[in-house]
Amino acid sequence: MSAAEHLDPIPDSFILQPPVFHPVVPYTTTLFGGLYAGKMIMLQGVVPLRARRFQVDFQCGCSLHPQPDIAFHFNPRFYTVKPHVICNTLQGGVWQKEVRWPGVTLQRGASFLVLFLFENEEVKVSVNGQHFLHYRYRLPLSRVDTLGIYGDILVKAVGFLNINPFVEGSREYPVGYVPCSRTLPRGLWPGQVIVVRGLILQEPKDFTLSLRDGATRVPVTLRASLTDRTLAWVSSWGRKKLISAPFLFYPQRFFEVLLLCQEGGLKLALNGQGLGATSLDQKTLEQLRELRISGSVHLYCVHY
Repeated sequence: MSAAEHLDPIPDSFILQPPVFHPVVPYTTTLFGGLYAGKMIMLQGVVPLRARRFQVDFQCGCSLHPQPDIAFHFNPRFYTVKPHVICNTLQGGVWQKEVRWPGVTLQRGASFLVLFLFENEEVKVSVNGQHFLHYRYRLPLSRVDTLGIYGDILVKAVGFLNINPFVEGSREYPVGYVPCSRTLPRGLWPGQVIVVRGLILQEPKDFTLSLRDGATRVPVTLRASLTDRTLAWVSSWGRKKLISAPFLFYPQRFFEVLLLCQEGGLKLALNGQGLGATSLDQKTLEQLRELRISGSVHLYCVHY
């Protein structure tokens, strides 16, 4: 498969919005499918040393004039004695009553990971793994179709999750620790997609995704070594086939691995980039019974 080949066909019922890396700010993008309860947006970046403020707006449209309504305005401010976050809603060109949240752990010169979890009645926000605030909707969530990021911020990555990874009824923001195992009751079939999203740890060594059959054999493994910066397919007898592509795993960076099952094997994409395929016969694919993930990562989503 050539480097420019796309991972088509992807089932119509499975529409992914790929992550975005190092966008230029100000940055706006359409939210595929809009917002709905259970959707989560992940923002990873750095606050510049001389930052005064930045904002993340969940907008009802993307026009410049007139300014669109903003259902949720998240605005950290650093120029005051005590940095804080302002949340608000803009409707018909008029700001409503703002809500101030003190004690924000965002700091000038520091990296951060902010998660926005949209629920039925409110949005919850965590900063660096800790719940920080919640904000009750003042406009219908169904009207939101655009994400806007503005101000003093260096954005490393923006991720989009269509599956709620949080424990139902929990107010915490847990992440999935590894090793992680998921059963594949019927094996893999052409058109099936495996998606793994997560965050590389600060001092990583490796990341491994393996597919096992009912006899606990491992017909295929995808292994990323962060010490020698190599990505490879590893066969059941230990033979390694290096994947010739830029190495895309970095400490404290969001990643997305996509495996598309097709007749004759699996196609691979990492962070939206097609990286070729590995060959497996259909009988072997059908006999797979377990997906196992290990290594220096926190997991946010495992979908198949």
